[in-house]
Amino acid sequence: MKTEMQKRIEGHSQIAYELEICRKYGIDYRAQKGKWASAVERLHPKRLQLRVAAKIKETDTVSTLRLVAASGHLPPFQAGQYINLLVEIDGVCTGRPYSISSPPNQIAYYDITIRRVDNGFVSSYLLDQVKVGDILQSTGPAGQFYYNPLIHGKDLVFLAGGSGVTPFMSMIREVTDRMLDRKIHLLYGCRSPQEAIFHQELLELAAAYANFSYDLVISDPVSDYEGLTGLIDADLILSRIGSVEGKTFFICGPQEMYAFTIPELKKLGVPDRRIRRELFGLPRQIHNDPAWPKEVSSQSVFTVKLSNGQEIPARADESLLMAMERAGIVVENCCRSGECSLCRVKLVKGQIFQASTAKLRKSDHQAGFVHSCAAYPISDLEIRL
Repeated sequence: MKTEMQKRIEGHSQIAYELEICRKYGIDYRAQKGKWASAVERLHPKRLQLRVAAKIKETDTVSTLRLVAASGHLPPFQAGQYINLLVEIDGVCTGRPYSISSPPNQIAYYDITIRRVDNGFVSSYLLDQVKVGDILQSTGPAGQFYYNPLIHGKDLVFLAGGSGVTPFMSMIREVTDRMLDRKIHLLYGCRSPQEAIFHQELLELAAAYANFSYDLVISDPVSDYEGLTGLIDADLILSRIGSVEGKTFFICGPQEMYAFTIPELKKLGVPDRRIRRELFGLPRQIHNDPAWPKEVSSQSVFTVKLSNGQEIPARADESLLMAMERAGIVVENCCRSGECSLCRVKLVKGQIFQASTAKLRKSDHQAGFVHSCAAYPISDLEIRL
Protein backbone atom coordinates (compact mmCIF):
# COMPACT_ATOMS: atom_id res chain seq x y z
CA MET A 1 0.00 0.00 0.00
CA LYS A 2 1.45 3.30 -1.09
CA THR A 3 2.23 5.70 1.70
CA GLU A 4 1.62 9.44 1.45
CA MET A 5 5.39 9.97 1.54
CA GLN A 6 5.95 7.67 -1.48
CA LYS A 7 3.30 9.50 -3.50
CA ARG A 8 5.12 12.78 -2.94
CA ILE A 9 8.35 11.50 -4.52
CA GLU A 10 8.79 12.88 -8.04
CA GLY A 11 8.40 10.12 -10.66
CA HIS A 12 6.96 7.62 -8.19
CA SER A 13 3.83 6.94 -10.23
CA GLN A 14 5.86 6.14 -13.38
CA ILE A 15 8.15 3.81 -11.46
CA ALA A 16 5.17 2.05 -9.89
CA TYR A 17 3.63 1.60 -13.34
CA GLU A 18 6.84 0.09 -14.74
CA LEU A 19 7.09 -2.27 -11.79
CA GLU A 20 3.61 -3.55 -12.52
CA ILE A 21 4.57 -4.23 -16.15
CA CYS A 22 7.72 -6.07 -15.04
CA ARG A 23 5.74 -8.23 -12.61
CA LYS A 24 3.32 -9.17 -15.39
CA TYR A 25 5.67 -9.76 -18.31
CA GLY A 26 9.17 -9.92 -16.86
CA ILE A 27 11.17 -12.70 -15.22
CA ASP A 28 10.94 -13.04 -11.48
CA TYR A 29 14.57 -13.63 -10.60
CA ARG A 30 13.65 -14.29 -7.00
CA ALA A 31 12.87 -17.84 -8.12
CA GLN A 32 16.56 -18.22 -9.04
CA LYS A 33 17.74 -17.32 -5.55
CA GLY A 34 20.60 -19.55 -4.43
CA LYS A 35 21.13 -21.15 -7.85
CA TRP A 36 24.18 -19.00 -8.67
CA ALA A 37 26.35 -21.21 -6.46
CA SER A 38 25.62 -24.34 -8.53
CA ALA A 39 26.31 -22.41 -11.76
CA VAL A 40 29.68 -21.22 -10.45
CA GLU A 41 30.56 -24.72 -9.25
CA ARG A 42 29.71 -26.15 -12.67
CA LEU A 43 32.04 -23.74 -14.46
CA HIS A 44 34.74 -23.37 -11.78
CA PRO A 45 34.75 -26.48 -9.59
CA LYS A 46 37.25 -26.77 -6.76
CA ARG A 47 37.56 -30.53 -7.38
CA LEU A 48 36.96 -32.87 -10.31
CA GLN A 49 36.67 -36.66 -10.30
CA LEU A 50 38.31 -37.93 -13.48
CA ARG A 51 38.42 -41.44 -14.92
CA VAL A 52 41.44 -42.58 -16.94
CA ALA A 53 39.96 -43.57 -20.31
CA ALA A 54 43.24 -44.28 -22.12
CA LYS A 55 47.03 -44.18 -21.78
CA ILE A 56 48.72 -43.12 -25.02
CA LYS A 57 52.48 -43.59 -25.42
CA GLU A 58 54.07 -40.55 -27.09
CA THR A 59 57.81 -41.29 -26.66
CA ASP A 60 59.91 -43.65 -24.54
CA THR A 61 59.60 -41.26 -21.58
CA VAL A 62 56.27 -39.53 -22.27
CA SER A 63 52.66 -40.71 -22.17
CA THR A 64 49.29 -38.99 -22.38
CA LEU A 65 46.50 -39.74 -19.93
CA ARG A 66 43.06 -39.22 -21.46
CA LEU A 67 40.71 -38.22 -18.67
CA VAL A 68 36.91 -38.17 -18.77
CA ALA A 69 34.46 -37.01 -16.14
CA ALA A 70 33.67 -39.78 -13.65
CA SER A 71 30.20 -38.22 -13.47
CA GLY A 72 28.59 -35.14 -14.97
CA HIS A 73 30.66 -33.14 -17.43
CA LEU A 74 34.01 -31.39 -17.74
CA PRO A 75 34.12 -27.61 -17.22
CA PRO A 76 35.33 -25.47 -20.15
CA PHE A 77 38.90 -24.17 -20.30
CA GLN A 78 41.13 -21.90 -22.35
CA ALA A 79 43.78 -23.49 -24.57
CA GLY A 80 47.00 -23.22 -22.56
CA GLN A 81 45.49 -23.77 -19.11
CA TYR A 82 46.29 -26.64 -16.74
CA ILE A 83 44.75 -28.83 -14.06
CA ASN A 84 46.46 -29.81 -10.82
CA LEU A 85 46.29 -33.59 -10.33
CA LEU A 86 45.97 -34.52 -6.66
CA VAL A 87 47.34 -37.89 -5.60
CA GLU A 88 48.20 -39.84 -2.46
CA ILE A 89 51.41 -41.84 -2.71
CA ASP A 90 52.71 -43.87 0.24
CA GLY A 91 50.67 -41.76 2.62
CA VAL A 92 51.82 -38.42 1.14
CA CYS A 93 49.09 -36.20 -0.34
CA THR A 94 50.50 -33.98 -3.05
CA GLY A 95 49.68 -32.55 -6.45
CA ARG A 96 51.29 -31.62 -9.74
CA PRO A 97 50.01 -29.19 -12.40
CA TYR A 98 49.81 -30.56 -15.94
CA SER A 99 48.88 -28.53 -18.99
CA ILE A 100 45.89 -29.78 -20.96
CA SER A 101 47.19 -30.80 -24.39
CA SER A 102 43.78 -31.48 -25.97
CA PRO A 103 41.91 -28.50 -27.50
CA PRO A 104 39.02 -26.78 -25.67
CA ASN A 105 36.64 -27.53 -28.52
CA GLN A 106 37.01 -31.23 -27.58
CA ILE A 107 34.62 -31.34 -24.61
CA ALA A 108 34.53 -35.11 -24.03
CA TYR A 109 37.93 -35.41 -22.34
CA TYR A 110 41.09 -33.71 -21.09
CA ASP A 111 44.46 -34.99 -22.34
CA ILE A 112 47.40 -34.41 -20.02
CA THR A 113 50.84 -35.32 -21.31
CA ILE A 114 53.40 -36.44 -18.72
CA ARG A 115 57.16 -36.72 -19.09
CA ARG A 116 59.02 -39.02 -16.72
CA VAL A 117 61.23 -36.99 -14.37
CA ASP A 118 64.43 -38.53 -12.99
CA ASN A 119 63.55 -39.70 -9.46
CA GLY A 120 60.15 -38.14 -10.04
CA PHE A 121 57.74 -38.76 -7.18
CA VAL A 122 54.47 -38.11 -9.03
CA SER A 123 55.42 -38.65 -12.68
CA SER A 124 56.62 -42.21 -11.99
CA TYR A 125 53.41 -42.97 -10.11
CA LEU A 126 51.19 -41.68 -12.93
CA LEU A 127 53.18 -43.42 -15.67
CA ASP A 128 53.81 -46.75 -13.92
CA GLN A 129 50.96 -47.37 -11.48
CA VAL A 130 47.87 -45.55 -12.75
CA LYS A 131 45.73 -47.79 -14.99
CA VAL A 132 42.85 -47.31 -17.40
CA GLY A 133 39.68 -47.12 -15.34
CA ASP A 134 41.34 -45.55 -12.27
CA ILE A 135 39.78 -42.44 -10.73
CA LEU A 136 41.95 -39.37 -10.21
CA GLN A 137 41.12 -36.11 -8.48
CA SER A 138 42.09 -32.68 -9.76
CA THR A 139 41.37 -29.00 -9.45
CA GLY A 140 39.37 -27.25 -12.13
CA PRO A 141 41.24 -25.67 -15.07
CA ALA A 142 43.46 -22.74 -14.08
CA GLY A 143 46.29 -20.53 -15.31
CA GLN A 144 46.85 -17.31 -17.24
CA PHE A 145 48.89 -18.68 -20.17
CA TYR A 146 46.38 -18.40 -22.99
CA TYR A 147 45.64 -16.35 -26.08
CA ASN A 148 43.73 -13.08 -25.69
CA PRO A 149 42.39 -11.81 -29.05
CA LEU A 150 42.15 -8.25 -27.74
CA ILE A 151 45.88 -7.80 -27.08
CA HIS A 152 47.90 -10.58 -28.71
CA GLY A 153 47.14 -9.98 -32.38
CA LYS A 154 46.89 -12.70 -35.01
CA ASP A 155 50.60 -13.41 -35.64
CA LEU A 156 51.97 -15.71 -32.92
CA VAL A 157 55.37 -17.33 -32.34
CA PHE A 158 55.55 -20.24 -29.89
CA LEU A 159 58.94 -21.09 -28.35
CA ALA A 160 58.78 -24.48 -26.63
CA GLY A 161 61.32 -26.60 -24.81
CA GLY A 162 60.85 -30.29 -23.93
CA SER A 163 57.46 -30.98 -22.35
CA GLY A 164 56.74 -27.25 -22.58
CA VAL A 165 55.12 -28.05 -25.92
CA THR A 166 51.99 -29.40 -24.18
CA PRO A 167 50.02 -26.13 -23.74
CA PHE A 168 50.97 -25.15 -27.29
CA MET A 169 49.45 -28.38 -28.61
CA SER A 170 46.10 -27.34 -27.16
CA MET A 171 46.40 -23.92 -28.83
CA ILE A 172 47.56 -25.34 -32.17
CA ARG A 173 44.87 -28.03 -32.25
CA GLU A 174 42.18 -25.46 -31.48
CA VAL A 175 43.33 -23.16 -34.29
CA THR A 176 43.59 -25.96 -36.86
CA ASP A 177 40.43 -27.81 -35.76
CA ARG A 178 38.32 -24.67 -35.89
CA MET A 179 40.10 -22.99 -38.82
CA LEU A 180 40.66 -19.84 -36.74
CA ASP A 181 42.13 -16.71 -38.27
CA ARG A 182 45.53 -16.86 -36.56
CA LYS A 183 49.04 -17.50 -37.81
CA ILE A 184 51.30 -19.68 -35.64
CA HIS A 185 54.99 -20.53 -35.96
CA LEU A 186 56.28 -23.12 -33.47
CA LEU A 187 59.99 -23.37 -32.69
CA TYR A 188 60.44 -26.51 -30.58
CA GLY A 189 63.74 -27.22 -28.85
CA CYS A 190 64.72 -30.76 -27.81
CA ARG A 191 67.96 -32.53 -27.06
CA SER A 192 67.28 -35.25 -29.64
CA PRO A 193 64.61 -36.00 -32.26
CA GLN A 194 63.49 -39.01 -30.21
CA GLU A 195 62.48 -36.70 -27.35
CA ALA A 196 60.21 -34.52 -29.51
CA ILE A 197 56.63 -35.01 -28.33
CA PHE A 198 53.86 -34.91 -30.96
CA HIS A 199 56.52 -34.59 -33.69
CA GLN A 200 54.68 -36.55 -36.39
CA GLU A 201 51.36 -34.83 -35.70
CA LEU A 202 53.05 -31.41 -35.85
CA LEU A 203 54.63 -32.26 -39.21
CA GLU A 204 51.24 -33.33 -40.56
CA LEU A 205 49.50 -30.19 -39.28
CA ALA A 206 52.20 -27.97 -40.81
CA ALA A 207 51.76 -29.73 -44.15
CA ALA A 208 47.96 -29.42 -44.04
CA TYR A 209 47.48 -25.84 -42.78
CA ALA A 210 49.05 -22.77 -44.37
CA ASN A 211 48.69 -20.73 -41.17
CA PHE A 212 50.83 -23.13 -39.09
CA SER A 213 54.61 -23.58 -39.40
CA TYR A 214 56.81 -25.93 -37.38
CA ASP A 215 60.57 -26.10 -36.79
CA LEU A 216 62.26 -28.68 -34.59
CA VAL A 217 65.60 -27.49 -33.15
CA ILE A 218 67.96 -30.15 -31.76
CA SER A 219 70.57 -29.10 -29.20
CA ASP A 220 72.57 -32.37 -29.04
CA PRO A 221 72.44 -33.77 -32.59
CA VAL A 222 74.24 -36.83 -33.89
CA SER A 223 76.85 -36.17 -36.58
CA ASP A 224 74.59 -36.93 -39.56
CA TYR A 225 71.52 -34.98 -38.38
CA GLU A 226 70.38 -32.61 -41.16
CA GLY A 227 67.75 -30.47 -39.38
CA LEU A 228 68.07 -27.28 -37.35
CA THR A 229 70.54 -27.50 -34.46
CA GLY A 230 71.75 -25.42 -31.55
CA LEU A 231 69.75 -23.21 -29.23
CA ILE A 232 66.74 -21.01 -29.95
CA ASP A 233 68.71 -17.76 -30.03
CA ALA A 234 68.08 -14.41 -31.72
CA ASP A 235 69.75 -15.40 -34.99
CA LEU A 236 67.80 -18.64 -35.33
CA ILE A 237 64.50 -16.97 -34.44
CA LEU A 238 64.99 -14.22 -36.99
CA SER A 239 66.07 -16.69 -39.67
CA ARG A 240 62.83 -18.65 -39.29
CA ILE A 241 60.21 -15.93 -38.80
CA GLY A 242 61.72 -13.14 -40.91
CA SER A 243 60.71 -10.24 -38.66
CA VAL A 244 59.49 -9.73 -35.10
CA GLU A 245 57.27 -6.81 -36.12
CA GLY A 246 53.67 -7.27 -35.00
CA LYS A 247 54.29 -10.71 -33.51
CA THR A 248 53.50 -11.94 -30.00
CA PHE A 249 55.85 -14.51 -28.47
CA PHE A 250 54.73 -17.28 -26.11
CA ILE A 251 57.42 -19.22 -24.22
CA CYS A 252 57.05 -22.48 -22.30
CA GLY A 253 59.80 -24.82 -21.15
CA PRO A 254 62.33 -25.39 -18.36
CA GLN A 255 63.42 -22.42 -16.26
CA GLU A 256 66.80 -22.30 -18.00
CA MET A 257 65.03 -21.64 -21.28
CA TYR A 258 63.49 -18.41 -20.00
CA ALA A 259 66.82 -17.13 -18.70
CA PHE A 260 68.33 -17.66 -22.16
CA THR A 261 65.48 -16.94 -24.58
CA ILE A 262 63.97 -13.75 -23.15
CA PRO A 263 67.27 -11.78 -23.45
CA GLU A 264 67.56 -13.08 -27.02
CA LEU A 265 64.11 -11.67 -27.81
CA LYS A 266 65.12 -8.35 -26.23
CA LYS A 267 68.11 -8.25 -28.60
CA LEU A 268 65.60 -8.35 -31.46
CA GLY A 269 63.69 -5.43 -29.99
CA VAL A 270 60.64 -7.39 -28.79
CA PRO A 271 58.91 -5.32 -26.07
CA ASP A 272 57.84 -6.92 -22.78
CA ARG A 273 54.16 -6.60 -23.67
CA ARG A 274 54.75 -8.92 -26.64
CA ILE A 275 56.31 -11.70 -24.52
CA ARG A 276 54.11 -14.19 -22.68
CA ARG A 277 55.66 -16.89 -20.53
CA GLU A 278 54.28 -19.86 -18.65
CA LEU A 279 55.54 -20.55 -15.13
CA PHE A 280 56.45 -24.17 -15.89
CA GLY A 281 57.57 -25.26 -12.43
CA LEU A 282 60.45 -24.06 -10.29
CA PRO A 283 64.22 -24.60 -10.64
CA ARG A 284 65.12 -28.18 -9.75
CA GLN A 285 68.20 -27.07 -7.85
CA ILE A 286 67.18 -23.88 -6.10
CA HIS A 287 70.59 -23.53 -4.42
CA ASN A 288 72.10 -22.78 -7.85
CA ASP A 289 70.14 -19.53 -7.96
CA PRO A 290 72.67 -16.64 -7.95
CA ALA A 291 70.85 -15.04 -5.00
CA TRP A 292 70.97 -18.18 -2.81
CA PRO A 293 72.81 -17.40 0.46
CA LYS A 294 76.18 -19.11 0.17
CA GLU A 295 76.42 -19.72 3.91
CA VAL A 296 73.38 -22.05 3.78
CA SER A 297 74.03 -25.61 2.63
CA SER A 298 71.38 -27.12 0.40
CA GLN A 299 71.51 -30.21 2.63
CA SER A 300 70.63 -28.29 5.80
CA VAL A 301 67.52 -29.40 7.68
CA PHE A 302 65.53 -26.86 9.70
CA THR A 303 62.56 -27.06 12.07
CA VAL A 304 59.24 -25.55 11.09
CA LYS A 305 56.80 -24.83 13.92
CA LEU A 306 53.12 -24.62 12.94
CA SER A 307 50.43 -22.53 14.61
CA ASN A 308 49.03 -25.63 16.34
CA GLY A 309 52.39 -26.29 17.99
CA GLN A 310 53.38 -29.17 15.68
CA GLU A 311 57.00 -29.18 14.53
CA ILE A 312 58.18 -30.72 11.25
CA PRO A 313 61.59 -31.02 9.54
CA ALA A 314 62.23 -29.12 6.31
CA ARG A 315 65.20 -29.40 3.96
CA ALA A 316 66.72 -26.22 2.55
CA ASP A 317 66.59 -27.55 -1.03
CA GLU A 318 62.91 -28.50 -0.80
CA SER A 319 59.95 -26.14 -0.78
CA LEU A 320 58.01 -25.49 2.38
CA LEU A 321 54.94 -26.96 0.68
CA MET A 322 56.74 -30.25 0.00
CA ALA A 323 57.94 -30.40 3.63
CA MET A 324 54.37 -30.01 4.88
CA GLU A 325 53.04 -32.61 2.46
CA ARG A 326 55.68 -35.12 3.55
CA ALA A 327 54.51 -34.54 7.13
CA GLY A 328 50.91 -35.33 6.14
CA ILE A 329 49.71 -31.73 6.20
CA VAL A 330 47.35 -30.98 3.31
CA VAL A 331 47.70 -27.43 1.97
CA GLU A 332 45.47 -26.11 -0.82
CA ASN A 333 47.56 -25.53 -3.95
CA CYS A 334 47.24 -25.39 -7.71
CA CYS A 335 50.14 -24.07 -9.80
CA ARG A 336 53.15 -25.09 -7.64
CA SER A 337 55.06 -22.33 -9.45
CA GLY A 338 54.55 -19.38 -7.11
CA GLU A 339 51.73 -17.81 -9.12
CA CYS A 340 48.24 -18.74 -7.91
CA SER A 341 48.82 -17.92 -4.17
CA LEU A 342 46.48 -20.70 -2.93
CA CYS A 343 49.30 -22.25 -0.88
CA ARG A 344 50.28 -19.05 0.90
CA VAL A 345 51.15 -19.18 4.61
CA LYS A 346 52.06 -16.44 7.06
CA LEU A 347 55.72 -16.34 8.07
CA VAL A 348 55.79 -15.49 11.78
CA LYS A 349 59.49 -16.07 12.52
CA GLY A 350 62.58 -17.09 10.59
CA GLN A 351 63.91 -16.61 7.08
CA ILE A 352 63.01 -18.19 3.78
CA PHE A 353 64.44 -17.96 0.27
CA GLN A 354 61.69 -17.08 -2.20
CA ALA A 355 62.21 -18.25 -5.78
CA SER A 356 62.62 -15.27 -8.12
CA THR A 357 59.82 -16.53 -10.36
CA ALA A 358 57.23 -16.36 -7.56
CA LYS A 359 54.59 -13.70 -8.18
CA LEU A 360 54.01 -12.51 -4.63
CA ARG A 361 51.41 -9.77 -4.27
CA LYS A 362 52.65 -6.56 -2.68
CA SER A 363 49.89 -6.79 -0.06
CA ASP A 364 50.93 -10.38 0.81
CA HIS A 365 54.55 -9.31 1.16
CA GLN A 366 53.61 -6.42 3.44
CA ALA A 367 51.44 -8.73 5.56
CA GLY A 368 54.17 -11.35 5.88
CA PHE A 369 52.67 -14.04 3.63
CA VAL A 370 54.79 -16.29 1.40
CA HIS A 371 53.93 -18.81 -1.32
CA SER A 372 54.89 -22.08 0.35
CA CYS A 373 55.45 -23.84 -3.01
CA ALA A 374 58.20 -21.34 -3.86
CA ALA A 375 59.56 -20.71 -0.34
CA TYR A 376 62.67 -22.56 0.88
CA PRO A 377 63.70 -22.52 4.57
CA ILE A 378 67.12 -21.06 5.34
CA SER A 379 66.58 -21.01 9.12
CA ASP A 380 64.21 -22.48 11.68
CA LEU A 381 60.70 -21.15 10.98
CA GLU A 382 57.38 -20.46 12.63
CA ILE A 383 54.40 -20.25 10.29
CA ARG A 384 50.65 -19.85 10.47
CA LEU A 385 48.47 -21.82 8.07
